[in-house]
Amino acid sequence: MKKGIIGKKLGMTQVFDEKGNVIPVTLIEAGPCTVTQKKTVDTDGYDALQLAFLDVTEKHTPKPQLGHFKKTGTTPKRHLKEFRLDDCSAYSAGDVISVDTFASGEKVDITGMTKGRGYTGAVKRWGHHILRMTHGTGPIHRQVGSMGANSTPSRVYKNKKMAGQYGNEQVTILNLAVVKIDAEKNLIAVKGAVPGARGGIVFIRDSVKA
Repeated sequence: MKKGIIGKKLGMTQVFDEKGNVIPVTLIEAGPCTVTQKKTVDTDGYDALQLAFLDVTEKHTPKPQLGHFKKTGTTPKRHLKEFRLDDCSAYSAGDVISVDTFASGEKVDITGMTKGRGYTGAVKRWGHHILRMTHGTGPIHRQVGSMGANSTPSRVYKNKKMAGQYGNEQVTILNLAVVKIDAEKNLIAVKGAVPGARGGIVFIRDSVKA
């Protein structure tokens, strides 16, 4: 990983390219992020930078975190995230990383938490077919159906697609194109959809497969 930043999803909109084509984009408020800790091979066994995002008052900061921020001489932040960069030598604690570290046309990977949908049936969760809506089918149109268990194996196999918790999990979308960057407003427009609801925290890094 060469670079990374923390951001907040603002929502979706659309922009037009030079040919007049409509491009659906997700707007993200990315940074500025403060380097609150620098990890090295000598002290921690690996190289990484800990970035902090969104100011928060000391009143709403746990005391252990408050001491962590004061140790590096930075103001309290709400969100912390560690990025293992290939080269951390150019940064030190207290440095600020802004959205202009990325450029239009680059490919990025974005990680976020998907919307939680609670306890969900098999049709909504896995896309199962429903039974025919005809007379005699009974009140089981959306049930999961046969488990496929006979005398052998006398049990239901693991990983059977059934009802359960759906959403509220970490998802990474790969190879999203950066369409536009506004350094003054700390905005980055990325082509396509990004996991999570409006206001959700996302982590942006350069693409691993580009």
